[in-house]
Amino acid sequence: MTKNKHRQQFPALANKAYFNYGGQGPLPEPALEAIYGAYKRVQVGGPFSGEIGAWVVQEAMLTRRAIASELGVPPETIALTEDVTVGCNIALWGIDWHPGDHLLLSDCEHPGIVASVMELQRRFNIEVSVCPLAATLNEGDAVAVIANYLQPNTRLLVISHILWNTGQVLPLTEIVKVCHQGYEPPLAPPCQGGEQVLNEPPLTPPWQGGGQVLNEPPLTPPWQGGGQEDLSVENHKVRVLVDAAQSVGVLPLNLIDSGVDFYAFTGHKWWCGPEGLGGLYVSADALADLHPVFIGWRGIVTDANAKPIGLKPGAQRYEIATSAYPLYAGLRSAIALQDEWGTVEERYAEICRLSKYLWEGLSELSHVECLRTSAPEAGLVSFRLTNGMPHKKLVDLLEKQGIMVRTILNPDCVRACVHYFTTEAEIDKLVGEIAIQLG
Repeated sequence: MTKNKHRQQFPALANKAYFNYGGQGPLPEPALEAIYGAYKRVQVGGPFSGEIGAWVVQEAMLTRRAIASELGVPPETIALTEDVTVGCNIALWGIDWHPGDHLLLSDCEHPGIVASVMELQRRFNIEVSVCPLAATLNEGDAVAVIANYLQPNTRLLVISHILWNTGQVLPLTEIVKVCHQGYEPPLAPPCQGGEQVLNEPPLTPPWQGGGQVLNEPPLTPPWQGGGQEDLSVENHKVRVLVDAAQSVGVLPLNLIDSGVDFYAFTGHKWWCGPEGLGGLYVSADALADLHPVFIGWRGIVTDANAKPIGLKPGAQRYEIATSAYPLYAGLRSAIALQDEWGTVEERYAEICRLSKYLWEGLSELSHVECLRTSAPEAGLVSFRLTNGMPHKKLVDLLEKQGIMVRTILNPDCVRACVHYFTTEAEIDKLVGEIAIQLG
């Protein structure tokens, strides 16, 4: 399928130059039609009926299969969620935290995830450290930085596969390997490098003034025989949670080979699916250590008297209850449409080619400095203005010309995203309009 013909299936691309795929992708017409058709079928069949109940189960199964195929994992390892943040919170809150446990995250994580970690720290009195990965954008070794910040009591590393602010692609397999091999004392003190350590006292979110920690023994669910096995320094591995907001739909993925424990993603960004549908991959090894955060009928097993007797055997245990099921058909349609254009490897190669083309164009402009000193490895291209113009002003001026980009606050910059179906003409229009606005 030619690129022009492919683009005709995206109504949102008809009247603008769109560069905000990292925020939300445009929904293609076939996905819209699939959603409409699914809602219609629910009403015709009866929203609460045996027929539609069986259809919902089938739709969920087909959707897990479609996602699993893209991620290189078995379908039973996929939990359907609303978005990336929900998936991350399932992993963050499902771990059996104890006072003094250590969580490590990077200095490039999304504020929503940082806020969740802050609340974990306040509630469970865990230690939190922030390792400086932003400084490795153009030089340095991200794996070595992470390794130097691991501690004997580290339970979880939280990182993004592609950093949402700078577009840096992290070497996930190597990072997971370091974390799973166990802690080794760093060669240099972790205080060297300008890290932020959030452990004494616990960081209190600005919307809270404190709070008590309830230490009473919890009730044991009937499907659990007691607490988890104590994880000593000698026998535990550091689990890895990945915010995959910017990597799913971009990178060729095989999560089994990567060894990653938790991988939270969404369908509404680079897959160009409907907002409100995403997922969480939980490895078979990590499943036993992760308790459900919320529990509902979709994640449990009941007996003949509707008494809960257990959790679903796979990642479905983390699903809760009623969802917007017609979105499932929309996401599958969006994924299938991308596969019609080319393989994930072909799409990724085109993304990299176009992002390099944009990066080269921006690099030639006066008063523009790209954050990367070499061509990007994915579709996110971040740059700053050096003439004093506020980045928000440039974004607003570009939108008036039908060009959609966005600001990033940390680091202070403008971010433009290219997809495999972005055109050189769109990129030329963006670069040309920036040149005009900067005089």
